[in-house]
Amino acid sequence: MIFIGLAKVKGKPTKQNTAEFTKMLDSLNKIGIKILNIYWTLGRYDGVVIFEARNEKDAMKFAIGMAEDTIMETMVAVPRKEALKLL
Repeated sequence: MIFIGLAKVKGKPTKQNTAEFTKMLDSLNKIGIKILNIYWTLGRYDGVVIFEARNEKDAMKFAIGMAEDTIMETMVAVPRKEALKLL
């Protein structure tokens, strides 16, 4: 399943906490998370994380793990072709 996480950073990003975040990203395969892409953005959210997880529970583990440094709003993404089959 594909998920989109909209993130707001709680504090000022520093080299130290971004290095810790990068290290954490490298360990996500252990809980079944594959990061597809990360974007830093301007506007309402500071970043967008597009990731794949086996199910909603694994996605929730990832989102909870991010809670110390970010406020994350997570959505399930349904590919257009799959969504059209539901019409």
